[in-house]
Amino acid sequence: MSVVISIRIPRELKEKLDRLNINISETVRKLLEEYVREIEVRELEEKLKDLRTRLAGKVDPVTIAELVRCDRDRR
Repeated sequence: MSVVISIRIPRELKEKLDRLNINISETVRKLLEEYVREIEVRELEEKLKDLRTRLAGKVDPVTIAELVRCDRDRR
C-alpha cells in the first residue's frame, strides 16, 4: 500500500527538473529511503554506544567471541 504526499517547490526548480527529464517521484522516493536508512543507522550507532558504555568491563570479550562462535555453529 502506498500514500500520496505533495510538496511545493519553486517554479524555477520544477522547470529545471522537467528540462533534465528527472522523474520526480522516483528521485524523491529514493532520496527519502536513503535518508531514513541513514537516520536508522545513526539511531543504532547511538544505541550501540550506550550499550558499550553500560557493559564496559562487565562482559569478557573472549566470552562474547565464544558465544558468537557457538551461535554460528548452530546455524
